Amino acid sequence: MGGPGDPPEGTPEGGPGGAEDEYRSVVFDESFVRAARLQEFSAKERMADHTPAVRRRPPLHRGLGRQALILVLLIAVAFGTAIYMGVRHPYGSAQTRRPVESLRITVIPLAPQGKVPGAADAESLYARSPAAPFETGAKGIPLPPSRSTAHFSDSQVVTALTTVKDYIVRSSLYPEVLTGREVRPARSLIDSDQLDQFDQSFDHPAADGRHAPTGWVIRIDPARAQLADDRIRVLGSLEVTEADSATLEITADHTFVYALRPTGAADAPASLFTVRRALTFHLDRDDLRTRQVQLITSYVQAGPLACAEDSAAYLRPLLAGQTARSGAPAGTNPYETDSPTALCGTLATGAQPRV
Repeated sequence: MGGPGDPPEGTPEGGPGGAEDEYRSVVFDESFVRAARLQEFSAKERMADHTPAVRRRPPLHRGLGRQALILVLLIAVAFGTAIYMGVRHPYGSAQTRRPVESLRITVIPLAPQGKVPGAADAESLYARSPAAPFETGAKGIPLPPSRSTAHFSDSQVVTALTTVKDYIVRSSLYPEVLTGREVRPARSLIDSDQLDQFDQSFDHPAADGRHAPTGWVIRIDPARAQLADDRIRVLGSLEVTEADSATLEITADHTFVYALRPTGAADAPASLFTVRRALTFHLDRDDLRTRQVQLITSYVQAGPLACAEDSAAYLRPLLAGQTARSGAPAGTNPYETDSPTALCGTLATGAQPRV
C-alpha cells in the first residue's frame, strides 16, 4: 500500500521515484552526443529507403596530440642530424679563418759569363745541357705519395697537391701566360683574399717585393723572345706539411728550361732560358673546398738575364750570341724599410749547353 501522498497503485513507471531513478546520475550532454558512433537517421532520411534506422558516424579526429608528437620527433631528428654533420663533415667543424698573408717575392737575375750559346734547333741544345734528363711539361711535376696528416685526411692532402700542381702548370707552362697575353688561368686559382694584391701587381708592377708579376707567374717579354719549342723541360718536387691544425703547407721547388728565339725571327738560332721557382703555398679548408691556393713566398732565379734590367714586370732573356751589358742592378736604399734588397747572380758555365 502506498504512502499517504502516493497513488493507490504506487508510483507510476517513469515518474519520480520510479525505476529510472538509478539513471539520474547519467548526463547525456552535447559532447556525449557528438561522440556517439551511431546516429539515428532523421525522419526525412528514413523516408529515402534507408533500411537501417541508424548510421555509423566517422570517428572524431583527435589528431592534435599525434601531430604534436610528430613535430617533436621531427625536431629531434633535425637536431640530431645537425650534430652528426657538425662532427662528421669532411672539412671539419667551422673555425675562424686566420688572415691570409700577402705574397713575398724575390726575383734574382742570373747574368751569363760570356756569350749565350745557341743552336739551330732546340733539341740539340737540350741534349747538350743539364736539362737533358728532365721530363717534358707537366710530367716533370709529379705528385709525391700522399698520406694523411694529423688534422687532414688523405683525400684532402691529394686535393691540396693537385690544386698546387694545377697552379704551377698554369703559371709556368701555359703559352698564353708565358707570353703575357693572359693571366686568368693562374688568377682563377688564387684565394679571393689575395686577388687585390694579384691584380695590383699586374696593373702597377713594382720591384718592391710585393707587386712583381714575375713572382706570380713566369712571364717572358713577348717583344723580345718567343718559344722555339713548346716542349718545356721541367724537374722538381712537392712536399706537404701542416702550417697549423687548420692549414696545409706545400713547398714546391722546380726548374723550368725554355728554348727561345728572338720574336719574329723563326730562322734565328735558339737558346735556353732557365727559371728556378721555389714557392710556398698555404691551403686551409676553404681553399680545399674551392680548389684555390694562397701563394705565400715566391723565390725566383732566372737567366741568362742582364742585372741592370727590370725583371719585375717581365723576364727579358739574353738570347743566342748576346752578352750581359755592364751595369749593376737597381740600387738599394737602406733607409727605406719596405724596399727589397737588389740582388743579382752569375749564371754558372755548367748551367748552359756545352758549346
